[in-house]
Amino acid sequence: MSQHSRRLLRGLGLVCALALGATACGGSDEDSGQKKVGSSDIQAALEKGGTVTVWAWEPTLKQVAEDFEKKYPKVDVKLVNAGTNNDEYKALSNAISAKKGVPDVAQLEYYALGQYALTKEVTDLKAYGADKLADSYSPGPWNSVTTGGGVWGLPMDSGPMALFYNKKVFDRYRIAVPTTWDEYVEAARTLHKANPKAYITSDLGDAGLTTSLLWQAGSHPYKVDGTKVGIDFTDPGAVKYTDTWQKLIDEKLVSPIAGWSDDWYKGLGDGTIATLPIGAWMPANFASGVKDAAGDWRVAPLPQWEKGANAGAENGGSSLALPTQGENKELAYAFVEYANSGAGVQTRIENGAFPATTADLDSKTFQDTAFPYFGGQKANEIFAASAKSVPGGWNYLPYQVYANSIFNDTVGKAYISSTKLSDGLKSWQDKSLRYGSEQGFTVEK
Repeated sequence: MSQHSRRLLRGLGLVCALALGATACGGSDEDSGQKKVGSSDIQAALEKGGTVTVWAWEPTLKQVAEDFEKKYPKVDVKLVNAGTNNDEYKALSNAISAKKGVPDVAQLEYYALGQYALTKEVTDLKAYGADKLADSYSPGPWNSVTTGGGVWGLPMDSGPMALFYNKKVFDRYRIAVPTTWDEYVEAARTLHKANPKAYITSDLGDAGLTTSLLWQAGSHPYKVDGTKVGIDFTDPGAVKYTDTWQKLIDEKLVSPIAGWSDDWYKGLGDGTIATLPIGAWMPANFASGVKDAAGDWRVAPLPQWEKGANAGAENGGSSLALPTQGENKELAYAFVEYANSGAGVQTRIENGAFPATTADLDSKTFQDTAFPYFGGQKANEIFAASAKSVPGGWNYLPYQVYANSIFNDTVGKAYISSTKLSDGLKSWQDKSLRYGSEQGFTVEK
């Protein structure tokens, strides 16, 4: 492995990203020439049996693991919650660095997968024939697991965006459901004037929401070509976003309540937070966290940046990947394919997950599902249409986990001070590029 590659490894393991100065966060030297693994090899491994250790926090996998063990009695699936997102990534990178305790399968969100793929800390699943599954998935998730000619995980779910809105509030103040973001701003003004305690949404600055809205606006801020990276938050799509969202901030039309807090759930329940532009995985959170508002909320297509346009975006979602240092690769891949492409998908849908598989998104049963929480609305019709309208060509940085960790210290200042959103994005851009340069990337400015 070259000195340059080792330098990248030191920077890219999340433990290194969050605690600079750590030693090499190792990947495998077996970067190429992977042996092809056929279905007969996988079947033989299943018949022989063994243990598959899966690090994941997604709750529907519990039933999937039980079903997999029933189908293959000699296989033991050890499901471990090593923490959600950043907590798991830190633990995973520590295990990779120590070359000890690395799981066979790990849940990695799409924005985080790239750093492990670049350093070959996860296995290219093309050797297992995963590339043949490309047409099985909607464009956004598949694009997120493929880079540099490799397939680094299988999509577990997706988060096509929609606008969740409180119909009871909209009806009370005679507000039409916005179809464009300009109309959204007008709705925000109307609502807040009618009830100064009510806001169109809550936003204290969120990296995921920001990148999703940039994506929908046609922005392509991240240029990634192997170890070459560039960032530009000034393209036309980014300007659309900053110009519009700055109005909401300047006019104090968004609630200064942190997402996922008790006050946030209270605001969703009492109508003082009237909409959420968010991923299709949100319904279960409404049903469990905002029970008293059942029947008040509905789902609409995401507002557009241009009238008559039809563009969506992904917001959230995860893959299951095989860490390179993991053992029992054939068993691990068999489980991942079962969970994300096979019978496990339907099990997960039945337990509240939102699929990334086109067959399920297109199925009449799926689209005809009525949501009692949303007044019997067939919300999956809107989610499925959104999944098909996600623009292609989106990239995340190969160190997006680190970039997101400094979002509040850069862009977040626009929500709590006189800093303009465009200036906050410029600060985020500069600090992210500086970090990339420090870690050995070729930075294009």
